[in-house]
Amino acid sequence: MSLRRKRHKPMGEINVVPYIDVMLVLLVIFMVTAPLLYQGVDVDLPQAEAEPLTQQEQDPVIVTVTASGDYMLSIGIDPEEPITPEEMTELVARVVRNNPQTPVLVRGDRNVAYGHVLTAMSTLQRAGVPQVGLMTQPAQEN
Repeated sequence: MSLRRKRHKPMGEINVVPYIDVMLVLLVIFMVTAPLLYQGVDVDLPQAEAEPLTQQEQDPVIVTVTASGDYMLSIGIDPEEPITPEEMTELVARVVRNNPQTPVLVRGDRNVAYGHVLTAMSTLQRAGVPQVGLMTQPAQEN
């Protein structure tokens, strides 16, 4: 009877090929899904010199006012489907009841009539939102 010892790899050698495969798969998944994370409507935001808001723990509720005066909401429904001010009041009120600290922002197209943005802001006030922020683009230097 001969006793043979199995040859073991030294502890310093780790096969990294499976880890590289997993990393590449995750990278491809990230590259495909990253553009889909931001869904919304193209809005030509006005420019202003303002400090950017700090990143908050929860995602904000964003009300978009398009150039044609339609309202769109970024929560729980298709963000590319217009909604009425009554629907906006109901949906935002539910969010604010569940989490009063949720930030609420209005994205108004630079070409929309000022009255449409005011309507959105008064609708949000009726929904119980304590503070509403306005979204702008950073001012471009000439």
